Amino acid sequence: MRDRIGLGWRPELAAGILCNLDRIDVVEVIADDYFNASGRQLRALKTLAAQVPVALHGLSLGMASTAPVDRKRLEKMARIVDRLQPESWSEHLAFVRAGGIEIGHLAAPPRTSTTLDSTAANLAKAREVVGSAPLMENIATLIDPPASDRDEPTWLRQILDASGAGLLLDLHNLYANSVNFGMDPADFLRRLPADRIHTAHISGGKWIGRILDDHLHDPPDPVYDLLAALAARCPNPLTVILERDGAYPPIAQLLAQLDRARAAIVLGRARLAA
Repeated sequence: MRDRIGLGWRPELAAGILCNLDRIDVVEVIADDYFNASGRQLRALKTLAAQVPVALHGLSLGMASTAPVDRKRLEKMARIVDRLQPESWSEHLAFVRAGGIEIGHLAAPPRTSTTLDSTAANLAKAREVVGSAPLMENIATLIDPPASDRDEPTWLRQILDASGAGLLLDLHNLYANSVNFGMDPADFLRRLPADRIHTAHISGGKWIGRILDDHLHDPPDPVYDLLAALAARCPNPLTVILERDGAYPPIAQLLAQLDRARAAIVLGRARLAA
């Protein structure tokens, strides 16, 4: 298997994606958009999967919550995975509800032994219901989680060790958290187990006194530098997804960003070979 570069599937980008499949290796579909899909909608999704490899990305399971993951939501994910047979599925190391209240946001949990254990339990439940464990994504946060007793790289590594899950490494999230909380992003990356990283996200944000990961801007230069550094030490073939959730530029601009990501991987792989 080779390194691949792809784009997040959004209705606003559908025409541009379908007209440029020769330059897009894979698309990532938001699974939650299809939790209550009709048979017709699922058939359309299967038609897409027949044209280009598809990965599923979840938003609402709250796998890093201290609360047990909601079984009904897992069953909806299982339905889509069963119908689509995607290459992989993923979720976030976040919580999205507590005490029965939906907060409508991917929130960073305290990095403690408690959340480590609860995340491992939720991943075990996901594996049982869906049939496979998701790749887990690190998230961006504007607030360092209160009551944390370890830093983010340590917590991420411990989650992977305890659960056996793979890592979907969001490089802009890593960069944003590093800048926001005074860490060296290159050191952050070096402290993660490269052999557990299979997929990466790239995206952009804006400066509001801290970096806000809004997916409305182009990836900044440091994200491409981190992608090259990842490719220089990761033994696995990488699938890299460019995320864009609004303020959509012309498709040519997004394709140019995919080409830049390819160039960064080529540069990193050359360093690895050397």
